[in-house]
Amino acid sequence: MRLALGSDHRGLEMKGNIMDYLKAGGHTAEDLGCFSNDAADYPDYASAVAEAVATGKADYGILICSSGIGMSITANKYKGIRAALCSGPELAKRARLHNDANVLCMGSDFISTKEALQTVDNFINTGFEGGRHQHRLDKVSKLESC
Repeated sequence: MRLALGSDHRGLEMKGNIMDYLKAGGHTAEDLGCFSNDAADYPDYASAVAEAVATGKADYGILICSSGIGMSITANKYKGIRAALCSGPELAKRARLHNDANVLCMGSDFISTKEALQTVDNFINTGFEGGRHQHRLDKVSKLESC
């Protein structure tokens, strides 16, 4: 599986732990920044990850900032992106099952590294349920042209 990861300075450490976890699991994980603890603007990294997913360069994206909110807002500006802010493993599972989310957003101030790794695991290993959820996603997709 190909994943694109991004964070601002507040998510840098957690992103590193997730990168190591994904690579140990045999996944291709590309770090799109940031790369230091210097103050960084989350829209720059959310945009890079959203673009990678939207263009098919990555299967999924993972974004981390202090709350996850800014990353989620930014990523969802891109056509075809369904970024979900998840504060735990069960929400990640639901985001994939019901919403076919393709970008996982997390807040490093609100989730432990252990929970974050479980959340990533659920996100990348859960498929979209389809069925009754598909027509809802079709309605959401139509909104992208508004």
